[in-house]
Amino acid sequence: MLVSLRRDYAHLVTSGAQLLLLLVGLWLESRNGWLFVLSLMATISILAWLSALNRLRTIRDTPTSKIASAVQGYVELAGRGHPFGEPVIGQLSLLPCLWCRYHIEQRESEGNWKTVDRGESYDTFILRDETGECVVDPENAEILTRHRDQWHDGDYRYTEWKLIEHDSIYVIGQFRTQGGSSLEFDTREEIGALLAEWKKDMPALLKRFDLDGNGTLDMQEWMLARSAARREVANMRREAEAQADINIISRPRGGELFLVSNLDQARLSRRYLLWSWVHLLIFFGALGGIGWVMQSARF
Repeated sequence: MLVSLRRDYAHLVTSGAQLLLLLVGLWLESRNGWLFVLSLMATISILAWLSALNRLRTIRDTPTSKIASAVQGYVELAGRGHPFGEPVIGQLSLLPCLWCRYHIEQRESEGNWKTVDRGESYDTFILRDETGECVVDPENAEILTRHRDQWHDGDYRYTEWKLIEHDSIYVIGQFRTQGGSSLEFDTREEIGALLAEWKKDMPALLKRFDLDGNGTLDMQEWMLARSAARREVANMRREAEAQADINIISRPRGGELFLVSNLDQARLSRRYLLWSWVHLLIFFGALGGIGWVMQSARF
């Protein structure tokens, strides 16, 4: 079963909300009540339709990049998922995975289910294709996964969603490279910061550079300290530049879609296309209902 875990994505709540609104309309049993319910249904549906359509267009219009040649910015990647260090352990199943979310519910006396605990992992994992690898930071991502386990134990219901190792992973988000080749290094600023750090321990600074032992640093001794700081900063820069580049994909700062899924691009497109049609049909159905209620009130 495919489950979208986006917290604020409209189609997650639409189906339940529409059914609840219909029940409210039946309970109110009034013309004004039905007009309010149907108007609210139409509003929710058109917003959900716009949301699904935006996702559909983003997925279709963003070309898939290879990790080694991906530009810095908003990109779409596809590859295999691998743990970044130790794998995540599922909170309920206790099985290793790349990412998981769990939901524990308790049945109440009325037969309803009440949430008693829920959580989600935010550990990074690796996306790897034939050209390289990229660290995926799933925090604040919209997660769509086909791995869903649910079981009952007495009055409790347990649900767990997962991405697992070697899954085919699709990601669309903000891509950036950190490391030596992308390092922004201001030598003057770094020297100033290092000297300021040394000044916090004046006894050590004087012991190192007060050559005449008079308790102060004259101009020549201060220039000696600056030369030492310059050499140390140069060594720091060489060490930083020698580090390997790290590719990272995470949530875009501009609020664009950040999606992680073990479904491929074609299946995601079909899914959002279906949802856009469903929301549109509900919208026009609600408009038709409004017209019918208003027409019936005339007779």
